[in-house]
Amino acid sequence: QFFFFFFFFSLMYADSVVDLIGDTPMVRLNRVTSGIQAEKVLAKLEMQNPGGSVKDRIAKQMVEDAEAKGLLRPGHSTIIEATSGNTGIGLAMVAAAKGYKCIICMPQMPAMLERYIICRKFGASVHLCAAALGVKGLLQYVTQQLQEHPDYWCPFQFSNSVNPQAHIDHTGPEIWKQCGGQLDYFIAGAGTGGTINGVGRFLKEKNPNLKLIVVEPTESRVLIGNPPDKHTVVGIGAGMALPLIEELAPGQAWSDAVRGIVDEFQSASSEESIQWANRLAVEEGLLVGPSTGAACKVAVEIASRPEAKGKTVVVVFPSSGIRYVNHPLWGDVKSEAAQAFPAQPSMEHEPLLKWASP
Repeated sequence: QFFFFFFFFSLMYADSVVDLIGDTPMVRLNRVTSGIQAEKVLAKLEMQNPGGSVKDRIAKQMVEDAEAKGLLRPGHSTIIEATSGNTGIGLAMVAAAKGYKCIICMPQMPAMLERYIICRKFGASVHLCAAALGVKGLLQYVTQQLQEHPDYWCPFQFSNSVNPQAHIDHTGPEIWKQCGGQLDYFIAGAGTGGTINGVGRFLKEKNPNLKLIVVEPTESRVLIGNPPDKHTVVGIGAGMALPLIEELAPGQAWSDAVRGIVDEFQSASSEESIQWANRLAVEEGLLVGPSTGAACKVAVEIASRPEAKGKTVVVVFPSSGIRYVNHPLWGDVKSEAAQAFPAQPSMEHEPLLKWASP
């Protein structure tokens, strides 16, 4: 009996890194939430996925759905996608694990540097497109490539129904279980619209009184009908109407009114997103990116409302801050580090202490 017990529990491993996607942890925020009315704010830590973001989930599900439909064949097919980075990293990782060639198309912007490097480390090719054309330019380029290469396949994450299905099948049930079915508000960045669509549909079925809130950049509030504009909240402000949110109320004009299951559209500015990401690092020990800062800012605002008294707020933290080192988020510490590590370091023995940070 002892041998069977030892053998059974010593074989708890995954057959592929793809099988490790999902089942991410949830943590209570303690210090940044001081003074809130809600009982608690819980953060779903999607940076704990093996590729480092929530987009690993849709990368896996969209690829495996295409395999099941015979649209992809390892060793023959090439995956291509337009992305601001995190979906690209997820697809590059899944493609590497499954044996596909992969081409990631992203805007030629300084903030994409880490994403470029990570995709290349996974063996993917990276094609950089005109940043001024935004996501629409990326999609135009991908469409051209698909026309020229019959063996290419694109998941089209912004309109693929498998995107929200990944969250209906997995993310939503995980959140419901982790909260013990006790949650009153769910908050997520706009992104592709897949998270709020999928998780929202699952949670609203469980609790019709649950409030769903979408977050986008203050500078580019396209989802309430404003024109797109420049911002640095990478990943949640595509600058276009999102099909996966539009389908929640087809034909309805874009405004700040209720849209299908979505109760509110809120925002955070580029500056606020950085401030809150920095607060999460220093006050909660959570190294996150600007889109997480944006979502957290809105979550704390919601939790501070009088009507939130005694309620539970859940917010998605989509990715780690380590992949934003070339983003303004890291500007201050990068400047400091440049002074701390001069190009020609002193080799003198004295003084013993060469640098001390503030």
